[in-house]
Amino acid sequence: MTALSLPELLTTLRHTVGDTHVLTEGDLSAFEQDWRKRTRGKALAVVRPGNTAEVAAVVKACAQAGVSIVPQGGNTGLVVGSIPDDSGTQVLLSLQRMNAVRHIDAANLAITVEAGCVLQNLQQAAEQAGFLFPLSLGSEGSCTIGGNLGTNAGGTQVVRYGNTRELCLGLEVVSAQGEIWHGLSGLRKDNTGYDLRNLMIGSEGTLGIITAATMKLYPLPAAKLTAWAAVPSVAHAVELLGLAHLHLGAGLTGFEMMGQFALSLVDKHYPQLRVPLWQDTPYCVLLENSDTESEAHARERFEHVLELAFERGCVSDAVVAESLSQARNLWHIRDSITLAQAEEGLNIKHDISLPVSAIPEFVAQTDALLEKEIAGVRLVNFGHLGDGNLHYNVQAPEGSDNAEFLRTQEDRVNTLVYDTVKRFGGSISAEHGVGGLKVDTLPDYKDATALGLMRQIKQALDPQGILNPGRVVRLD
Repeated sequence: MTALSLPELLTTLRHTVGDTHVLTEGDLSAFEQDWRKRTRGKALAVVRPGNTAEVAAVVKACAQAGVSIVPQGGNTGLVVGSIPDDSGTQVLLSLQRMNAVRHIDAANLAITVEAGCVLQNLQQAAEQAGFLFPLSLGSEGSCTIGGNLGTNAGGTQVVRYGNTRELCLGLEVVSAQGEIWHGLSGLRKDNTGYDLRNLMIGSEGTLGIITAATMKLYPLPAAKLTAWAAVPSVAHAVELLGLAHLHLGAGLTGFEMMGQFALSLVDKHYPQLRVPLWQDTPYCVLLENSDTESEAHARERFEHVLELAFERGCVSDAVVAESLSQARNLWHIRDSITLAQAEEGLNIKHDISLPVSAIPEFVAQTDALLEKEIAGVRLVNFGHLGDGNLHYNVQAPEGSDNAEFLRTQEDRVNTLVYDTVKRFGGSISAEHGVGGLKVDTLPDYKDATALGLMRQIKQALDPQGILNPGRVVRLD
């Protein structure tokens, strides 16, 4: 097959998806700049296919031209994994037009949606049909299910429902050769070979382009209770988590821990949210109990957990939401930490996971180490304690130049944090992925054999290296 020149490629792409959906001029920052505004790339073209057949045709044309492709959903990622590099030679493949809810199978408790479907729209479609889709993220109003699958996103309900991987029953994927894998059956059991679905999930568009997915649905809960509790230490938060597991079982659907400084930033930048209890305690916990039986049954068990926690001294004060609007406000405070930190200035982000039992000692050791090494450093520690995932972020000392702090201290801080994570048996990426931000750090913390197998898989499925190159693993 004769290779396509770049002008021929652009002509082919316009013929495939329509002139108006191949963007080469004007303000393309929404596609070319990452969400944290730390990196800006330059695309050869932004291509917006409208269906799976068009995606396949675009991939085939790019393969023929030897041009690499960067798939993108809502562009809300935090690891620079869905924007082009600055060469001006990559095609940015936006899946935002492919946003339909294709089918709801009530008997199979399943919903099939296209990759560009915004997570909040999926949640609403499920609820309108009388079901729950439990994946919940701070960016759910703009992130897409394709991106969630590509990074195996976590969110606030992993403690009960698992990551996005656990919520997926099937995929439709375009391969690096432009072939379509039709895997949307929705089967819960299929033992006919390698698990291609789970291979694609979390691969960040480096092995194939997810175009649609069949996801699990659950019955809507009969009751949902939310509490905000002040705890004296991380160890006490872990003790409270143990009590919640023991007495709530599968009813425990959320368990978030937030440090005092993280909450002080929300109070500073969003005072209208009225953050409770934060001033007199080092940590607060937000916990949620969902029950399929009744409000009375749920409240009895929930209050029992809090009573035990007070008796044991692992909770010093607590607020229980008395209405849905109060519960939403508590969750809004939690979700506003990232935005408040951005208002405070550029910062060093960490998305780490550890065994829950190791978290108190990890926090104590790492806090002490950073405070010793960098006078006045401010630690923004919060996250999904229920599943061992912390967003252990580092803010510059007050009054410092944030950009200069990042430039001079980021590598050093990352090494200090990641070395401690490794010593405690954790992971340097829990739910955000690897992207381009951590691709060169990963070999220092990933098992060498595992990394070698990952490279072999990438080479086998994408021998031209055209799918999101330089993300997750490098082949050179």
